[in-house]
Amino acid sequence: MKEQIDLKRLPKHIAIIMDGNGRWAQKNGMDRYKGHQEGVVSVRKIVEAAGEIGIKYLTIYTFSTENWDRPQEEVVALMELMVIAIQRETEDLMKNNVRLQVIGDIDRLPQITKDNLSVCVEKTSKNTGLTLVLALSYSARWEITETTKNIAGKVKEGKLNVENITEDVISDHLLTRSIPDPDLLIRTGGEYRISNYLLWQLAYAELYFTSVYWPEFRADNLYEAIVDFQKRERRFGKTGEQIKMKK
Repeated sequence: MKEQIDLKRLPKHIAIIMDGNGRWAQKNGMDRYKGHQEGVVSVRKIVEAAGEIGIKYLTIYTFSTENWDRPQEEVVALMELMVIAIQRETEDLMKNNVRLQVIGDIDRLPQITKDNLSVCVEKTSKNTGLTLVLALSYSARWEITETTKNIAGKVKEGKLNVENITEDVISDHLLTRSIPDPDLLIRTGGEYRISNYLLWQLAYAELYFTSVYWPEFRADNLYEAIVDFQKRERRFGKTGEQIKMKK
């Protein structure tokens, strides 16, 4: 699949919903925690594959605000796994020139998780390759709500006029304001929904769904999604003829 990719037409930003860890574990007669462990391996493989071909931004849905409602023992195990994964993967991120960023309601995380994230973000901040964004304790509705509060506060303080609120102003107040919107969304695990993920940013993204569970998702699966993306005509509201004339 890699040889079929046109490296001149890569999506600049890929967003991924990593679904199917628990179902993969159950299918294989394992505890759900084992599925999450194997999911970390998939993250490593996909980060390496994306960076190798020149993808600039990769955002992965690591833990949603809704995930806080899962059984307490699973949440605790996930937080512990996250700390272990960050500690283990920082060296590889440095080796592969990957910069780490985090978006979400970080204040809800355990202090040890926040501390390890902070160390990794700082250590990788000067890297110039792929930017890996963890959407952690994140939901799009929460983000949009917080953005609305922020903008409303500026209007109340007289720092912003209502008439001057544009789509660009809203985008500039989102957590993703420093990175481009995703061109491609990949969801694994066979579900066909966006699950409260980057709702504003995904407005014009191409959507790709696969039945492959996340622990089984590897480089060739990523390349297949990119090849599919490159076969599509992205019109952004224009006609196909207008797009061809522009080319």
